[in-house]
Order: sequence, then structure tokens, then C-alpha cells
Amino acid sequence: MALSPNATVSGPPLSGLARRFVANQLLTEDQARESQAKALRNTRPIVAQLVEDKLISAARLAEFASNEFGTPLLDLSSIEPDLNTIRELGEKLIRAQHALPLYKRGRKLYLALSDPTNLQALDEFKFASGFATEAVLVEEDKLAKAIETAAGAIQSSSIGTGDADLENLSIEGGEEGAPEEKNAGSDEEDAPIIRYVNKVLIDAINRGCSDIHFEPYEKKYRIRYRMDGELKEIASPPVQLGGRLAARLKVMSRLDLAERRVPQDGRIKLKLSATKSIDFRVSTCPTLWGEKVVMRILDSSSAMLGIDALGYEPVQKDHYMKALSKPQGMILVTGPTGSGKTVSLYTGINILNTEDCNISTAEDPAEINLPGINQVNVNPKVGLTFAAALKAFLRQDPDVIMVGEIRDLETAEIAIKAAQTGHLVLSTLHTNDAPQTLTRLLNMGVPAYNVASCVTLIIAQRLARKLCKVCKQPDAAIPRDELLKEGFTAEDIDSPGFAIFKAVGCDQCNSGYKGRTGIYQVMPVTDAIARIIMENGNAIEIADQARREGVSDLRRSALKKVRDGQIDLTEANRVTTD
Repeated sequence: MALSPNATVSGPPLSGLARRFVANQLLTEDQARESQAKALRNTRPIVAQLVEDKLISAARLAEFASNEFGTPLLDLSSIEPDLNTIRELGEKLIRAQHALPLYKRGRKLYLALSDPTNLQALDEFKFASGFATEAVLVEEDKLAKAIETAAGAIQSSSIGTGDADLENLSIEGGEEGAPEEKNAGSDEEDAPIIRYVNKVLIDAINRGCSDIHFEPYEKKYRIRYRMDGELKEIASPPVQLGGRLAARLKVMSRLDLAERRVPQDGRIKLKLSATKSIDFRVSTCPTLWGEKVVMRILDSSSAMLGIDALGYEPVQKDHYMKALSKPQGMILVTGPTGSGKTVSLYTGINILNTEDCNISTAEDPAEINLPGINQVNVNPKVGLTFAAALKAFLRQDPDVIMVGEIRDLETAEIAIKAAQTGHLVLSTLHTNDAPQTLTRLLNMGVPAYNVASCVTLIIAQRLARKLCKVCKQPDAAIPRDELLKEGFTAEDIDSPGFAIFKAVGCDQCNSGYKGRTGIYQVMPVTDAIARIIMENGNAIEIADQARREGVSDLRRSALKKVRDGQIDLTEANRVTTD
């Protein structure tokens, strides 16, 4: 169960671009070697690694490389790449070479690169297209965004938005292993409903939504998407179609069509291609004017993002990784529903998911299938509670156990026992912050000694919408006194380059926001905190001690992301103001 060390690789020689950075004193040799080693481990270009690690800005990197290598520099946001050429060459080649075809002129293909030494890309595209290739240098962040946009366009076109494609999507519903349907009930009368529902689902996937709401009212039917945590109405079909839309969704998820009086739960697997499928968790609920249907989009790629993509600060990531590397103990993640707790747990589980590690999880329900991990859906109706699943796990020679939620004393006691007897236990609670999690366990009836000796780390978290990198602008209208009231220190405000940004909005984002990032309070249970627990200290005393030990609370973590230009002050207040 030991984690692979992240030691700096010092053997392989530096790449051409990295050597130039060192020679021009833009990087130290140690920084260059460490970034090159990380890039190799993550199978990505060193340019992308340098930008992500914020060692060099994308703009400065591109300007330096252009001057150093004599490659023309282009603002990628000012040009529209040729989508037909991109489709011809394919997503796989574009992603593998981290390069984007821009346009053809005569017998020459112009290729956007962020690394002018990437000669392999020029050769690969020359071979694939049959055209001579010429490099055009662009900024790394803009290139990465353009590649994702192009990939989405390719996937969308391969999924198909034509009537025939939308009518013939492959669907599996109900329990795992249920037979595949080719749009059951797709007679001539139902075909328009089938096409419409499939189009709504595909559009939600392409937009990166997390949930779809189908809502009937007396004089209106509304369909809303949850994008970046916010609900937004996207369609209002005729109200008389509400029953047929609900029926179609129930057919897809193998629910009882005749039962409209009680809630039902189901699942759908939508096959987009031979290698790509998306799961949906479906919930129906009878309302005054018909059945409301909510679909949660379960994209397994969100569980495979890696810890670096979640928004942890370096010291917070280090605490989490150290806790995961321990052979026993308990890691607790806390926060409200929709704060990203499941993704944090899945990320930790994936880090531990090796051939020599036996991992079992009890979830309600298991949202994403994780190969190599034994996942159990709890079912209180038949007696399969979290506590019952935990008891069974302890007889199954486990190394790591994940419990979806500690809801009662019985579950807490069994989880504590597992952590005491050589197992690593991960779970969640619903509390406002990390210190309150410890007192919550004590209030449930867990003895103070068990809490102090078993809990090794607590992560409190929220999800905040990230500002769009394309259109965000500095916000100079906030007075200094107001900034101080918000929690910024005079040292923060007077530091060089201090700036707060605001959302603006453009055609590439959702009202000024695009994507989300985590806001974290990561609190190791140190000897001093354990002593406070043993002395029946309260959450305030624990919080004071954590602050003395350098643990940032959720508010300070949010303000740091405001200073870094990742989120705005409005969003920080939304997710961290009690």
C-alpha cells in the first residue's frame, strides 16, 4: 500500500526548451528537472507542466520561445481553426501530440504548438495529412482550451445530431447487466420524443452538466441543466408532452410505467460510441402536475482527474497524501451535499488502487464504477446498512475501507474499530468545518480516546465556480476598507500585483464562470489537537489550535483563490459565509 515517492528525477538530460529556460535563468536546473520528471510521469508536455505549476506564465513562455527559436507567435483566440481539417485528422492524434491544425494553405498545413521543439508533432501531422507542416507558436493555456473545444466538436459530430443518429443511440437501463435496448417502443408515434430526449441528454453531456431536471407545472413544462453548480433553464417543451417525456425516461431506466404515485429510482447507460459511455442515475417524484424526473450524470472521468486537478493547495495535498500512505487510521471528508466529497474520496481510493491492495466501499448508491474496487450498494430495506456492510468487509481481508457516510453510532463504532485494527478507513460526515467533525463524533457517543487515536485527517470542502480565463477582468471598485472587512490583511492588499477579478461573460463561458474548483480546510489530527479532544475541548478550541499550526480555514482558503484570480469575491462569500 506504500505510495510511489515523488522524488525528483535527476538522471535524464533536460529537453531543448528546458535547457534554454535554465540557460536564460528563467528556471533553476532543479526546477527544470522536477517539472520534466513530473511531465514524464503525467505523460504530458513539459510546457503544460510548467504552466500548471505556475513556474512560468503561458504568455511569457510563448514570447520567450518565439524569440529564442524564431517561430511566429499567434494569438489563438483571434483565429477559428478549420474544423473539417481537425475532424479529418482526429481527436486521438491531436491529443497525443498536443497540437492543433489551424488551416491549410496550398500544400502546407499550419500547426499550433506551445513547444517549438516538438518536431515529432510536425512529422506525425505531415504523415497523417500528406501535407507539409509549419509550426505556429501559441500560448499553452489557450492551446489546451482549443484542443478541448475541438475534441468536443469531434465527439459531438461522431455522436451525431441528425435525426437518425439521435433515434438509434444504444441504451442500457435498470440494474447492471440488464439487456440493451435499441430505443424500446420506438414506433413512428414515439420517434420525435425519443429524438428529443436523446438530444437533451447529449447536449447536457457536451456542456459538462451534472444534473438534468424535467419539471411539470400547471401551465408550463421546464427542462433545466445544472452547470457549474447553478441551475439554468434550457428548454420549455409543450406542457402536454410532460407525461410522454417522463414515460420515455422511465422506459430507458427500466422503471414501472404504470406506477405514478410513489418515487422510483433507476439507472441508464448511454453508449455514445464503442469506447465511450455515460451513466445516469434517474429519480422520479410525483408532483401536483405529473412526475418530476431528475437525472444525475455520472461521468467516470471525474473520478480519474487526479489530485492535482481538484484545487488543493500544495501543503493541503501533502497532508492528504501522507494520510493516504498510512496503513491504518481514518480520513474524514465533510461538507454539504454537492460539495465534491465523493470525488475527493474516489480520488484517494484511486491512488490506493493497486494490485496488492484490497479495497471495499459501501455507498448509497455507488455513483461511479471503479474497476478493481469492490463496491456495495447499501439497501436498508433488506438489512444491508452501512454498519452491516462494514461488518462484512472486516471478514473479507480488507486493506482499505470506504464508507459512504457515518450516520449513526453503530456505523461510527465499527469504522473506528476497523481503523484501530490495521485498516485505512475513509468516510464522510455532514458538518460545517473540520473541527466540528471531531465534536460531532464525540456527540454521537464515540469515546474521546477512540476519536483522538484513530482519526488522522479531516477535510472540509466546498465547490466554487471558477472565473472564465478568457473574459475575467480586474475589479478595482472595491474599497480598501471593504476588502479588510472581507478578511484580507493589509499585507495582502499592499503586496505587489494584488488584484481581484470579476466575472464578465463571453461566448466561451456561463455568465463569466467556467468549471469549478475546490475550497478546502485540511486538518491533520496532531498530538496537540488529540490532547484537546481527550480533555473534552470544544470545536472553537480545536479550531484555534489548528490555526496556530498553520491550517487555513475555509474562508482563508477561499480568499487565497480570490487573490490568485481563480474565483471572485462574490463566489467566495457564497460558499464560505455561514
